[in-house]
Amino acid sequence: MTDTRRRVKVYTLNEDRQWDDRGTGHVSSGYVERLKGMSLLVRAESDGSLLLESKINPNTAYQKQQDTLIVWSEAENYDLALSFQEKAGCDEIWEKICQVQGKDPSVDITQELVDESEEERFDDLSSPGLELPPCELNRLEEVAELVASSLPSPLRREKLALALENEGYIKKLLELFHVCEDLENLEGLHHLYEIIKGIFLLNRTALFEVMFSEECIMDVIGCLEYDPSLPQPRKHREFLTKTAKFKEVIPISDPELKQKIHQTYRVQYIQDMVLPTPSVFEENMLSTLHSFIFFNKVEIVGMLQDDEKFLTDLFAQLTDEATDDDKRHELVNFLKEFCAFSQTLQPQNRDAFFKTLSNMGILPALEVILGMDDIQVRSAATDIFSYLVEYNPSMVREFVMQEAQQNDDDILLINLIIEHMICDTDPELGGAVQLMGLLRTLVDPENMLATANKTEKTEFLSFFYKHCMHVLTAPLLANTTEEKPSKDDFQTSQLLALILELLTFCVEHHTYHIKNYIINKDILRRVLVLMASSHAFLALCALRFMRKIVGLKDEFYNRYIMRNFLFEPVIKAFLNNGSRYNLMNSAIIEMFEYIRVEDIKSLTAHVIENYWKAVEDVNYVQTFKGLKLRYEQQRERQDNPKLDSMRSILRNHRFRRDARTLEDEEEIWFNTDEDDLEDGEAVVPPSDKLKADEDLIDPISKFMERKKLKESEEKEILPKTNLTGRQSPSFKLSFSSGNKTNLTSQSSASNHPGSPGSPGSPGSPGSVTKSTTQTAAITTKTSRSAFAHGCQVVRSNSEDLDWRGENSRNS
Repeated sequence: MTDTRRRVKVYTLNEDRQWDDRGTGHVSSGYVERLKGMSLLVRAESDGSLLLESKINPNTAYQKQQDTLIVWSEAENYDLALSFQEKAGCDEIWEKICQVQGKDPSVDITQELVDESEEERFDDLSSPGLELPPCELNRLEEVAELVASSLPSPLRREKLALALENEGYIKKLLELFHVCEDLENLEGLHHLYEIIKGIFLLNRTALFEVMFSEECIMDVIGCLEYDPSLPQPRKHREFLTKTAKFKEVIPISDPELKQKIHQTYRVQYIQDMVLPTPSVFEENMLSTLHSFIFFNKVEIVGMLQDDEKFLTDLFAQLTDEATDDDKRHELVNFLKEFCAFSQTLQPQNRDAFFKTLSNMGILPALEVILGMDDIQVRSAATDIFSYLVEYNPSMVREFVMQEAQQNDDDILLINLIIEHMICDTDPELGGAVQLMGLLRTLVDPENMLATANKTEKTEFLSFFYKHCMHVLTAPLLANTTEEKPSKDDFQTSQLLALILELLTFCVEHHTYHIKNYIINKDILRRVLVLMASSHAFLALCALRFMRKIVGLKDEFYNRYIMRNFLFEPVIKAFLNNGSRYNLMNSAIIEMFEYIRVEDIKSLTAHVIENYWKAVEDVNYVQTFKGLKLRYEQQRERQDNPKLDSMRSILRNHRFRRDARTLEDEEEIWFNTDEDDLEDGEAVVPPSDKLKADEDLIDPISKFMERKKLKESEEKEILPKTNLTGRQSPSFKLSFSSGNKTNLTSQSSASNHPGSPGSPGSPGSPGSVTKSTTQTAAITTKTSRSAFAHGCQVVRSNSEDLDWRGENSRNS
């Protein structure tokens, strides 16, 4: 269907009383079997899908507004509107609706029926119409009472609206308004206020078109100045005529467009400033007023967009160096408001709108404006830039990449945005926060396009890290040249926190680009300098940045962290925080807990080998002791890989088989074993065999045994160092050197043949004393595989007894 007469836009009214566009299509009317009646059908012009299927109900009130709109309510709080491209199409559909409902097409609203008592309905239907009192000064009170009494009843509202429209009553009331003002008749003026307010609540487009006409609108505003609840009348007309000035930054040649702009501004002023805040019951009565403003804005944007000469002159003056600052300020503010109005357009029209602005050169114009010194102009340009980024970030990215081929890095549009973020003079950095959000949108891979020929993500991120990232990180690098931040005031800290937030986002969403940049520029080390800031929020931002890196579990990052000992400033901050239970304490512990739970082996070994002495006395959480246990488990596996594989076999075997059954070979071995036992040796009952097996082979018990042995050796070799307080400047050196020596001694002790607790060490003949032989030895029955690996060693009186070797022979 290509008939432009039937081309419509479908709108629905949302909860905020704003119209949402549902698409563009072509409307028709016809009988729908499923709905059992004549219906309105709108099919999308893009793919022919059904946008609207609405049965024309006999009792639904349809309104025709502004010659090209049909508005109705399908259910409570669900309003629909059809906006026609041509008046002829609107008239055709309106005739169909009126034909179904048996109404005269000359009316602008079909009669609505709501819940009313039968008596009221009979009274209203039996009366031919509502008769208004003569419009005279002494009858104003009677008119006000009539209007107030008609508002609760929809039928009476309808009859009152028809009477006001047919008799030209509104213009007569406005004539009385001039009489009352000349006579200073306050009582009459108060009655007129109530009457005009009541007419607004009738919610009728036909009445609004009379009230908002050029000859009537200022008098209507005048009537609303005399609120009886206020001691003095407001001065709205004085503001509109003297204070508010209409400036044509570019001359508008179309008188209809100019009149529409004036009307929209004044009606918006009435809605926002003049009318009292509507109650819950009155809010829905002003829906037509909202619609009137909305569709006026749509019409204004369309008329301006079609005026090519107007837009050409606008952008020519914006970029002309001869344009003075005041003029350019006005041009930018106009363009900002123009873009704000475009938000009312449906998606297809908004696409055309921004494409038109792009073709006119809006991005080069913004580049010129952002380079100016005027803060207000730059602020308005930032708002315009935000509209463009939110609408189509790919368009902005394409422009800046093309621009980089011709201009230096310093004057690139995206670098100007970064510089304005860095140089924001607002103590609260309101503008910087807005700009950071825009940069985040631009570098977000989620909204980047991928085609068969190229990938926007790869191209733009390569461009960004080559031409822009150094500008973004410049304040960070300049402030972290020493061990503490060189500037630690509140505003600088806020700015660095914003930069860190964006860098953290990059770590999460970018891959090798940010990784290469962090490692090559040593960014993490510089960021961790901020852990020493006096502002807790900045120190936490630095910690969050590192936590995001650790969370990637990337060995490139891990080697970079270990090579540069980058946990040192974190441990320092933890110790300096002392016993305070705060966010810093919890965040640091959470990071180490993550390393423990995820079993990041390289970082676990690095932390324990270099910083264990600093955290070994932390007992209120088990995080660091858990890390030490993880570390010892790793060492155990490294020292005896056969033991690790055996433990895995046993664990899998133990969980797979039935605990009540034994294999034939094991049964034979156990029988043989029992025959060889001497008197005085205790035998574990069969019911406790599996439990004893698990207890003996349980890795944690064996590691705790090794831990006690190592600690006793440490006490003999090195004096224990208490590091729960603040650290000396030789923090890293003392920990690294001391711990390495300690680890060497531990390693040598644990690996020395015949040392206590070493698995599988042979017992020497004659080394067991007589008193030892009198000690009851608990014999545990295990599988042959475990026995063959030499792991069944019972420790008694701090000596090693070979289970079935010398002890049996000596006894």
